[in-house]
Amino acid sequence: MDDLLAQLDARDASVQQETAAIVQEVVSNGDIDTRDSTAKEKKDPRSRWRARQARKAQALTDAAPASDADADARLQREAEEEEKTIKKMLDTLDLEMHEINPDGHCLFSAVADQLALLGILSGPKANYVTTRHAATGYMLSHSEDFLPFLPSEIGDDIMSQKEFEGYCATMRDTGTWGGEPEILALCRVYNVPIHVVQSGQPHVVVHDPNGADAADDDLKHAKACRISYHRRMYGLGEHYNSLRPRLHGIHRVTSPLKNLVS
Repeated sequence: MDDLLAQLDARDASVQQETAAIVQEVVSNGDIDTRDSTAKEKKDPRSRWRARQARKAQALTDAAPASDADADARLQREAEEEEKTIKKMLDTLDLEMHEINPDGHCLFSAVADQLALLGILSGPKANYVTTRHAATGYMLSHSEDFLPFLPSEIGDDIMSQKEFEGYCATMRDTGTWGGEPEILALCRVYNVPIHVVQSGQPHVVVHDPNGADAADDDLKHAKACRISYHRRMYGLGEHYNSLRPRLHGIHRVTSPLKNLVS
């Protein structure tokens, strides 16, 4: 296990430059002209996705209220409470947090890290590209399991088949954040439970490929992917990290985020 963790840490270092470049691109293009994006959106799914993201960002900026000291203090308290609750669960489960880069691929990168620990993925295949393709491929071939839970963007009904195919293409090819549908697809396509540690109740959400519930003892000892879900800790909205076995007697901080900014 020690050698495997060392290999995973080394692999993380190799992707940091790529992530830094992505972050720099986002920063450099923070003032994307939505008119230009609209002109491009007929060309390909990536251009359409960029246009939607630009419009959403502009709408959020326009709607943002002036700074509120009370609201800021409340968010800070919520972040601290979230961190405290998740840390307590990690102590109970004998896990440590491995921070994943907040580049939109966090769910898929966290699951890829876990699949590498379990020996399900190895080498260069243990990355978000592999898990994005696996999840969306499964979703497309089992659309009846996912369509009822995905609302249409153009009405009050569920997505049409065409919308669903576009949704999967965007999820596969861009940095769109993944969520519950993608977690379900990942646990089924790799046939392994995914345990999500969070501050809300229940503190461990079990996604089982067969729909089974996990006993309390299984939360610690069962073969499963273990990730954490954060709403407040990073100030970035929703985020996922990978949870690795704790090495007793050794205090490890595995944080590519810190390495990026140090």
